[in-house]
This record gives sequence, C-alpha cells and structure tokens, in this order.
Amino acid sequence: MSGFVEKPDPVEVPGLVHLHTGKVRDLYHNDTGELVMVASDRTSAYDWVLPTEIPDKGRVLTQLSLWWFDKLADLVPNHVLSTDLPAGAPADWEGRTLVCKSLDMVQVECVARGYLTGSGLVEYEKTRTVCGLALPEGLVDGSELPSPIFTPATKAEVGEHDENVSYEEVARQVGPETAAQLRQTTLAVYTRARDIARERGIILADTKFEFGFDGDQLILADEALTPDSSRFWPADQWQPGRRQASFDKQYIRDWLTSPASGWDRHGEQPPPPLPKETVEQTRAKYVEAYERLTGTPWG
Repeated sequence: MSGFVEKPDPVEVPGLVHLHTGKVRDLYHNDTGELVMVASDRTSAYDWVLPTEIPDKGRVLTQLSLWWFDKLADLVPNHVLSTDLPAGAPADWEGRTLVCKSLDMVQVECVARGYLTGSGLVEYEKTRTVCGLALPEGLVDGSELPSPIFTPATKAEVGEHDENVSYEEVARQVGPETAAQLRQTTLAVYTRARDIARERGIILADTKFEFGFDGDQLILADEALTPDSSRFWPADQWQPGRRQASFDKQYIRDWLTSPASGWDRHGEQPPPPLPKETVEQTRAKYVEAYERLTGTPWG
C-alpha cells in the first residue's frame, strides 16, 4: 500500500480554484488562469506521504528553487511570474507560494545523472546499463560517471513509483524534436548546477526536472535542484563503494526502516508519525543545504 497517510483538505481562498493536492505541493488557478503553487511542509518516503511535517521545508525549497532559477536564467526560462501572496491567502503561505505560467506540461521526468546510485545502480548491477545506456565495467555505488547522462522516467501518481525509460521511448511519446530538446536542456542545466555546487563543496549526484511548453518555448517548471528533487552529497565525505552522506530525507528513511519505528515498509499499514529528533535532524539538513549552496543564512 501507499499514498497519503492523512490527505489534507485543500485551503479555500477566494478567487482561487483548487486543482490538485500533490505529495508536497498544492496547486490552484487564479481568476486570470495563472497557476498558484504552494509548497507545503509535507514529506514523503517509500511512496507514502507521511503524517508528520518538517517545519520550514516548504519555504526552504521554494527559496532555493528561486535562487537556482536565477542562476539558470540564461540557459532556460522558468515558469515563475510572481512571488507576491495572492489576495486573501493565509499569511503562512508567505515565502512558499509562487504564481506561475500555466504550461502544457511534458509528461516525462527529465533526470540527469553524474554519479551512479539509486535506481540507476540497481539497473547497472543487472545489465551494465542505465535507461539502455551502456556504462563501463567496475562502477560501484557513488562512482562518478565518465560524463553526465540523461535518464528519463515516467511521471507517477501519488503513491506510485516513477519508472525509468529509454530515450527512444521518450522520443516515441513526445516526438524526436522535443526529446532532443529535453535531453540537451536537462544536461546543460545539470552541468551548470553541478559546477556551482562543486564550488561550494557539494556534489550534485543526480537531479530531476519538469518542463512544459508556453507555445513553442520550453520552460523549466515545478521546483529546481532542491534536496527533494536532487541528491546532494558533501564532497569531503564522498567515498565510492558505500552509501553516501546526503542532504535529503535519509534520517527519515533510516528511522522508518529501523526497529524503533516498528513499521514494515512492505506491509499494509501506513508509516507512523516521526519522532521529534528525526524531524529536527531532517529540517537541519534542508537548512544546511540552502545555506551552503546560496551562501546566505536561513531566515
């Protein structure tokens, strides 16, 4: 089983029409047809949206995305129109709400990998390929790849797994011209971000982007290069051949799979609430990632 442990009711705001409650975001339309995207403090693990929130998470990820959008503006435009709070919106939406262009979204998760881990490692250990791309022998968990690769995935519903697909399958789904544009843009953005992160002592192992079209123009949408959409590793602790230290939800995953949680991730029961210490450790990792990447103290 998977999905929401407790699905929240949407907040009702005059002039906004609720469209969707996602794992971590709530989407609305305003009266001019623009998309209003609200990042919550929800978090997910093992295909469950957990009952415990991580304080400040929505604001940290929103502000980090805005920082990255600025750094990438010469490579690809983004969907943000305004960071102003919509009239009548709750005060606690401040700092985690974006008014965005409504786009014709491409139904592909555009993943770039510069290092081997996660689902890519699982496939490599079976076939020496990732998404059909042949890789050298002898790579291990955390190995840097000879060059970054584009490894797309299907977009899954809440509670479902994204599934890796080949470039050829993407070309079949969206057309060869769009597929080529997605691959070129994804790798260009990853390379820029990897180099920026590296200057700050952080390895960007992999990341995923979502794109949409505004007419004929490809636009970067959703979030960008946050710990929810990327694997960031401290460079001074990188050691291929083992699981890497990371700036993401690892504290949550570790607790959920520990005897302390009493939870069977392969069973039918939803995960339990997180303990205070795990919440605090996870929040600290999100804040540390923001501060190290941007060079700006949080808050």
